[in-house]
Amino acid sequence: MLNNNFSLPVRVYYQDTDAGGVVYHSTHLDFMERARYEWLRALGFDVHSLTNVHQTLFMVRSLEIEYFKPAVLDDLLHITVQITSLGRSRIEVSHETLCGDTKLVNAKVHVVCVGTETLKPVSIPVPLREKIGQLS
Repeated sequence: MLNNNFSLPVRVYYQDTDAGGVVYHSTHLDFMERARYEWLRALGFDVHSLTNVHQTLFMVRSLEIEYFKPAVLDDLLHITVQITSLGRSRIEVSHETLCGDTKLVNAKVHVVCVGTETLKPVSIPVPLREKIGQLS
């Protein structure tokens, strides 16, 4: 596992919840997506540079998710990003959603780097791969 912990604070708003004030299960995936993009930005790679300069996108190939406790309206969550495996064109990301010290959600997401024109797997851009390698 690479030593590359990143955490994004996310406040739960009314739009994230059901009538009972509990975060929708699928909204946690939105939070994780946002955390991955902010992690990339922290590494110096925004979406525009990946698409325009490197002609690549990242797409979710598969995911596993476990819900332990609900998040509720106005909670301040921390969504973690940790790279657990790096392949030629794929990255395995481990996410946790924390509220204080309490783990609410755990997920493993496999993302694949694809070309913008073909949407077929391509190698992760060398500058990004090098930056991720520096985290270990």
